Amino acid sequence: MSGIRTERDRAVAILTIDRPDRMNALDIDMIRALRVALQGVAVDPAVRAVLLTGAGRAFSAGGDVATMDEYRRRGELAPLFHELTGEQELCIREIVGMRKPLLAALPGVAAGGGLSLALAADWRIAAEEALLVPAFPALGAVPDGGLTYFLPHFLGIGLAQEVLFTNARISAARAKELGLVHEVVPAAELASRATQRARELAEGPTFAYGWTKSLLHSALHESLATQMMLERRGAVEAALGTELPEGIQAFREKRRPAFR
Repeated sequence: MSGIRTERDRAVAILTIDRPDRMNALDIDMIRALRVALQGVAVDPAVRAVLLTGAGRAFSAGGDVATMDEYRRRGELAPLFHELTGEQELCIREIVGMRKPLLAALPGVAAGGGLSLALAADWRIAAEEALLVPAFPALGAVPDGGLTYFLPHFLGIGLAQEVLFTNARISAARAKELGLVHEVVPAAELASRATQRARELAEGPTFAYGWTKSLLHSALHESLATQMMLERRGAVEAALGTELPEGIQAFREKRRPAFR
């Protein structure tokens, strides 16, 4: 078993980290399976949006500490971390580079590498009981999975320092205030609301969404001139596609656009 469950809901691919007895902790096989699943939905033309969540009461507790301890006792901890963080990096790259929106639904804790996965998503919905925890400081580990990229950009370096150096436990409500999640809902409503939002994204202009997420990330390091050049390129490519013409026609006809 890979530990990653893949389902379809209309044009939405639902990926579930399915190891609830271990709070969806990620060992090398699971993170590799997640990477393969992400690659699969990224290139599937029938998938217009992706929903990533965790089974049970957690999104993901991050790396599997029991596995780490086994490798520590064998003197093979460094090779494990080299492989584990490498696969984690590929997962984050798949999420960020995917030319379609990915939504993360957090039923509970998102810690360590699980937090990195959540922050890489384009939209985050958390249950009221959810917690965001760096976790790395508790193990004496260096953050990975892009956490030191996402936190400073979301929070500024000062708050990122506070979160990482205190191993802060951020409640869902506080995460909403900080902009780390977009919505907070009762646990009983998480699955339905996440599915509804994913369907809304799937019905939207996938091509434009893909360009928008790419532009948002490039804006963090490109100059204004380069950013506007990229925007112009995206605008022209949209004009050559099917979504922009449909959007213009639907606007003129006072109807809802049917993006394909």
